Amino acid sequence: MATKPKSSKKAPAKASKDQILKYYRDMLLIRRFEEKAGQLYGMGKIAGFCHLYIGQEAVVTGVQACLKDGDQVITGYRDHGHMLSCGMDPKGVMAELTGRSGGLSKGKGGSMHMFSKEKNFFGGHGIVGAQVPIGTGLGFANKYRGNDHVSVAYFGDGASNQGQVYESFNMASLWDLPVVYVIENNMYAMGTSVDRASAETELFKRGISFEIEGEEVDGMDVLAVREAGERAVKYARSGKGPYILEMKTYRYRGHSMSDPAKYRKREEVDDVRSHHDPIDGLKKHILEAGHADEAELKKIDNEIKAIVKEAADFSLESPEPDPSELWTDVLKDAEVA
Repeated sequence: MATKPKSSKKAPAKASKDQILKYYRDMLLIRRFEEKAGQLYGMGKIAGFCHLYIGQEAVVTGVQACLKDGDQVITGYRDHGHMLSCGMDPKGVMAELTGRSGGLSKGKGGSMHMFSKEKNFFGGHGIVGAQVPIGTGLGFANKYRGNDHVSVAYFGDGASNQGQVYESFNMASLWDLPVVYVIENNMYAMGTSVDRASAETELFKRGISFEIEGEEVDGMDVLAVREAGERAVKYARSGKGPYILEMKTYRYRGHSMSDPAKYRKREEVDDVRSHHDPIDGLKKHILEAGHADEAELKKIDNEIKAIVKEAADFSLESPEPDPSELWTDVLKDAEVA
């Protein structure tokens, strides 16, 4: 059995009422959106692969809270939550999942391949670990251009064993690139626990041989994530080079919708849901601090459900791509001097 996420032993990070309620709303949007995506997949409305982010919402919500306009984000195939956290339209995300023309990639990318130049979101990548060198390249571009932007490259515990990750670490450290590497350690990669797949299970230490600073974070606590994220982003933005954040998190569903997840016991999943759920944990904090009462939180939930329903309706009403789209976005026209 994999090591379960641990509760943070540090004093709770400070945040304003408005910030905390925003984090709650953002995490709830991801949760409800992914639940609806799972339903549509079961109905046959979403084809191909579909990797849900349920359980990991605090990671992207906390990290994104530390970024500013111009910073870039790139991730792997468990990417719907990252898109929503970047501010991409839920209707466009859901329409892409259902392969419709109203999708962010015109219905041709599906679950794993969506992009937004406007939001500086560079994907969504289906090849394990392939986003890490691209994210490193974004950091190189920032340094080359002399701006103070930071790129954030998200990847999982399984991808952390890929060779291209270490090539990226070496280059980023050698050239002091402004990159924050966020390892979303959800304990099982595609279906094998970290304990069985990795000789060094403290993944933030993977940067030691490249002289990259890093730390382990309770990825089920959005305030702890934001606090660590602020340190990492400040470090990278100041010109000191890359930083690694290992987020100890947990996915409640299988690796993808086709995965029955028989490699772990139901009791383990139920225990994490009951004692470490990121949304329930923040909800408890909100109630205890008097930031909102049950009725106000229920109202937020209803508002989020309405947004998700609108996205689902739009995705099913949007037309399928015209066959001519097969020939677009394949080659780029270029003038020969």
